[in-house]
This record gives sequence, C-alpha cells and structure tokens, in this order.
Amino acid sequence: MSTLLELRGVEARYGPIKALHGVSLTVGDGEIVALLGANGAGKTTTLRAVSGTVRHSGEIVFEGKQIARGKPDAVARAGIAHVPEGRGLFTQLSVWENLRMGAYVRGERRTLREEAPRIFKYFPWLERRRDQQAGTLSGGEQQMLALARALVGRPRLLMLDEPSLGLAPTVVQELFRIVKELNVDDGLTVLVVEQNANVALDAAARAYVLEVGRVAIEGESAELRRHEGVRKSYLGY
Repeated sequence: MSTLLELRGVEARYGPIKALHGVSLTVGDGEIVALLGANGAGKTTTLRAVSGTVRHSGEIVFEGKQIARGKPDAVARAGIAHVPEGRGLFTQLSVWENLRMGAYVRGERRTLREEAPRIFKYFPWLERRRDQQAGTLSGGEQQMLALARALVGRPRLLMLDEPSLGLAPTVVQELFRIVKELNVDDGLTVLVVEQNANVALDAAARAYVLEVGRVAIEGESAELRRHEGVRKSYLGY
C-alpha cells in the first residue's frame, strides 16, 4: 500500500500555547485511520494543520508533494476534504445550496450535476429534501449533509472531526456504515478524529493515540484493542 499522507515532526501552536509537539504519522492510500485521545490531546489541531487552517511547522506530504505551507483552498483543490467538528454547514441555505458549496473545488455546476447521482445513492433522502433549509435538519441529518458536501468534490482524502459528537448510537452506526462503504466501493481514504474509540477502531485499520500533542501509541486496531492502556483509558474495560 502506497502512502497518501505523511506528517513528519509537525508542530502547531495557538498564540503562546503549543498544541502539537512533533507529530508524525502516515495514512496509506485507501486506508481508514483513526486519531484517538482525550480532549486537548491535539487531534483536531492535527487535522487543521493538514488542511492549512492553523499555523504549523514540520513536513506534510500529500501524494508525494509538500503541502505544509498550503492555504486551505489550495489544500482542498489538491484533493483533501475536511469535515470539521460542528459540521460547518451554512444553516440558512438549503440542502442543495450547501451541496453546491462543496462543488466549487472542481467547478460548481458541472461537478454537482455529475456527482449528484452518486451522492444520492448513499444519501437518498437528500434528493427528496433538497429545498429544505439546512438549519431545520436534525443533528444526524446535518452531519450526513456535511459528509455529502465534502464528497461532492471527489476528494482523495476525507478528514472527519468528531463525526459522532452528540448523535444517537443508531445514527453513528449508519454514518460509519456509509464511510466504510465509500472506502470499499470508491477506495476513499479516511482520517477520522473520534472520541468514541470503539466506533473508531471498528471502522479503522490502524489508529494513533495522541496525548498532550504527541503520538503516544500507534498500531493496528486489533492490536490497540488488546493494549492495556488503550483498554482502560478509552475502551472502558
């Protein structure tokens, strides 16, 4: 498996506060990789470093090219889609208008026209409710719309930040079912930040555990399930 994304010694800070202390990790092409850790561990900042929305140093290589100094729009055009914590929807706009916002990366009208049938295959209810205001959707529906919007641009890498936050278990199961289906059907590569370690390890082939801005543990998901520290701290047994 070839490497799609690699971080080498990435550091980041918010003003005087250093959030990442030399984070290094890899994501293989076609892999689902999870980032686990407590609040404040640096998981969200790692995704922001990749997408260019936080100042950082170190090397970030995507498809063999350095993107460490890339601006967010350039990173998106390179093929990286970032669904942030909180979804980042335009709540006053309709479902369809939000999908249009995801299509700008590849040319709005043509892209959305071409991609809509594929998106509606995974999210059939979106077609029926395309004119509904996004802010009136349930939390789970908004998360699905945020995912659909990210997929419109046909990204090589999808980054999800806490997709299960505040959602019912049945909705979380459906969300990750779709993510795994996209991974199998389309070869979509996924880097997911998730506090629900059980859900994340079920979906991911490998995982990294961050603690205070550093990679503390890494390995295959099955291996981490057997790791005593991971079991006690994140899996609850």
